[in-house]
Amino acid sequence: MKIGEGRVWIDPERIDYVEAAITREEIRKLVREGVIKSLPQTGVCRVRARILKEKRKKGLRRGPGGKSGPARSKISKKQAWMNRIRPLRKRMTELKDTRAISESDYRKLYDMSESGVFKSKAELERYIRTHNLWRRR
Repeated sequence: MKIGEGRVWIDPERIDYVEAAITREEIRKLVREGVIKSLPQTGVCRVRARILKEKRKKGLRRGPGGKSGPARSKISKKQAWMNRIRPLRKRMTELKDTRAISESDYRKLYDMSESGVFKSKAELERYIRTHNLWRRR
């Protein structure tokens, strides 16, 4: 029958015939008579999957906790870039507006930050300090 033990059904009322069967031919005869049958294959229940799909359609279960894998898979490259560049731009604008750095230095630092030189505000300020870009008061 080419199926596993779990899918074999034996008629409980005629179990003594099955116990008495010794040869393969006797077993084949019982199969033909319908004493031994194969149960239908059970599929995978998709109910839970459909429920989850509906929730995701509504925007639920979309947070970082619902994603598996390393940190870079939980936050997109674009989002990571925005999280890094926005504070840098804000800080450089503050420094320019308070005249702590010159307009030309601001432009130079802005271009550097766009090319990914600075990873954080602390790194930006360290660069300004080491290259003496602070304006004299």
